[in-house]
Amino acid sequence: MAREEQVLDTRLATSRSCAELASDTIDELALGDSFVLIADHDPIGLQYMLQVERPGVVSWELLEDGPPHWRVRVHKEAVDAAR
Repeated sequence: MAREEQVLDTRLATSRSCAELASDTIDELALGDSFVLIADHDPIGLQYMLQVERPGVVSWELLEDGPPHWRVRVHKEAVDAAR
């Protein structure tokens, strides 16, 4: 039976930033797994940050291009050797 894909909804009230939440979630993913990030703003800055800080580690698939919200699938493609 296939495992249900994790959803990270950053619209929920939290003291942690979208980038921190996504980074921690990526660290917890097994190679080949993914999660869907939901945000109330365009997460393009997070995409750029991941490309610079974790080149080749994740792929980014835009599922819904808001507003009012954005949905992106983040897929772990490689192990992050720096972590």
